[in-house]
Amino acid sequence: MKLVLPGRVRDQLAPRLSAITPDSEVVWYEENGEFDGNVADAMVFMRWFVPPPLFANMIAAMPNLRWLHIPRAGVDGSLIPDVVQRDIIVTNSAGVHAIPISEFVLMFMLGHAKRSAELRNFQAAHTWRPREMQLQELAGKTLLIIGLGQIGQAIAERAAAFGMHVIGTRRRPRPTPGVSEVLGDDGWRERLVGADYVVIAAPLTAETRGMIGTAELAAMNPNGYLINIARGEIVDEPALIAALQNATIAGAALDVFAQEPLPAESPLWDLPNLTLTPHISWSSPEIWPRTLGLFLENLRRYCAGEPLRNVVDKHAGY
Repeated sequence: MKLVLPGRVRDQLAPRLSAITPDSEVVWYEENGEFDGNVADAMVFMRWFVPPPLFANMIAAMPNLRWLHIPRAGVDGSLIPDVVQRDIIVTNSAGVHAIPISEFVLMFMLGHAKRSAELRNFQAAHTWRPREMQLQELAGKTLLIIGLGQIGQAIAERAAAFGMHVIGTRRRPRPTPGVSEVLGDDGWRERLVGADYVVIAAPLTAETRGMIGTAELAAMNPNGYLINIARGEIVDEPALIAALQNATIAGAALDVFAQEPLPAESPLWDLPNLTLTPHISWSSPEIWPRTLGLFLENLRRYCAGEPLRNVVDKHAGY
C-alpha cells in the first residue's frame, strides 16, 4: 500500500508508521504540490494546507486513491467533483479542535457579559468608575447552538456548567449532554427571539451558506449576541453589518469571515458592538498531536479493515 503524506509533518509521522503498516511505501509532498515519488498507485492521501488548484491536480494524479483524510473539521474545500464522484472515503479531524474553540466561545460570552473590553479601556485610561457599569451573568441565560457536532457539544457542556439553558440543533436529534432541548435542522429559527446568545457551529454546506441573513437577524432578541466560529459564509455579512449599525441586536463576535484575511476596508473592523478575531479560535499546542494521532488511529483501522472514525457524508457535506 502506498501513502501520500505531507512532508511538513514527516518527522512526527515517519517514526510511527512502521508499527502500523511496516510494508507500506510513503511518498512525501511539499506545500507546492510536488511529490518525491510516483503517486499513480497511491491509496491513502492526507491533505495538508495546499490551495484548491493544487489539491485538484494532486487528486487527479492519484487514480487509485481510496481514502482521503482532511486534518481539520471543515471539508467544504475538499469535496471537489473528482472526490465526490469517485469511490474515495473521506474522513476529517472533527473533534480535535473542540476544546480550544469551545473555550474561545466561552471567552466571547464572558467578554460580552462582563464588558471586558470596556474594563480594559478603563485600565488604559487610569479610570476608576465601577458604579457606571452594570455587568451580567451567564447563569440563567439561554444559549442557542446551531450545529451540535463535536464542537457544538463541547460548547454545550461548558455553557451548562455555567448554569446556562442550552438549546441545540442537529440533523438527527438525540439527547446530548448539557443540552436541554435538541431540535432538528430547521427548528432553531423560531427560538432566535428567546436566545440571549446564538452560536453558529454548523458546517458550511449548500443549505447553510448565507442562512443567517436579514430575516434571521431581525428575529433575534434585541439583547441577543451572535457568535460565529464555524465558517464566515454562513452569515450574510452586509445584513450583519446593518443589524449591528442599527443596534437591532446587542452585538456579535466573529472568528471567521467570508473573505480571509479580512480586507482592511471592511466596515466590520470599526463596529463598536463587534469583537473580531483572526480565525484563531482553534489555536492550541495540543492540536497537531491530536490531529496526527487521529490519522494514525484511522490508518491502523484502515489496515485492519475496521470502520474509520469521522467518515464524511460526501453528499451532505460533513
